[in-house]
Amino acid sequence: MSASETHALPLRGGLETPLLGLHHRVDNFLAERCCADFCCTMEVPRDPAASRYEHVGRGLRRSDLHRDPIKQFANWFTAAIEAGIHDVNAMSLATADRDGKPSVRIVLLKSFDQDGFVFFTNYESTKGKQLEANPYAALGFYWIELDRQIRVSGKVEKTSREESQSYFHSRPVGSQLSAWASRQSEVLDGRRVLDARMAEMTERFGDKPIPLPPHWGGYRLKPDKMEFWQGRSNRLHDRFRYTRQADGSWQIDRLAP
Repeated sequence: MSASETHALPLRGGLETPLLGLHHRVDNFLAERCCADFCCTMEVPRDPAASRYEHVGRGLRRSDLHRDPIKQFANWFTAAIEAGIHDVNAMSLATADRDGKPSVRIVLLKSFDQDGFVFFTNYESTKGKQLEANPYAALGFYWIELDRQIRVSGKVEKTSREESQSYFHSRPVGSQLSAWASRQSEVLDGRRVLDARMAEMTERFGDKPIPLPPHWGGYRLKPDKMEFWQGRSNRLHDRFRYTRQADGSWQIDRLAP
């Protein structure tokens, strides 16, 4: 896989679409029905420790792993897609400020290749300010349907404006307008303020092409460590960590669960 190769996702009928075009829409009625069924049939424990799940994964051996962690990630990502997992590209993004105080939130992976893992956001948001002060971050993927977890950590840098612009203009018009309307992470007096800004941007741009906001764009996390976790019974999970070496190769170690 070349450094310029960006993974595409297979769709029904043999078509393919870039990861940055992946969108999952959940039918509102189905979501409400499922929620109602869950509430009626499941007793929610008051004590989080009372909620238990026994992992039944088949296990992970060193011989199962690709020597390249990006290709190993691609294998597991493809398996998650084929398993029908919704929002398969949803990931936890952990950042920290200059003093080391952490923050975490869910964002969407938009592409990955040998150069790293790409996501997009408002540069003036909390995560943007933290990455400006402390350009290191960690990602976490958890696919419970497969009993699998992936951890990625490394240095973060902004994508080029050309790359950000290309992705920005692939988004729905409403999403482009909202990037102008929302001053992400700022305190709002009420929803009406946000709606008013959206109306203002809609009128401002009309039918004209919407430019990329100067405060909006992508980040690329370049991994120096990646861990693949496979759930096993009795909490004796399989864990393998890849650590990037000075020559660019990867050292693979099994970790205790």
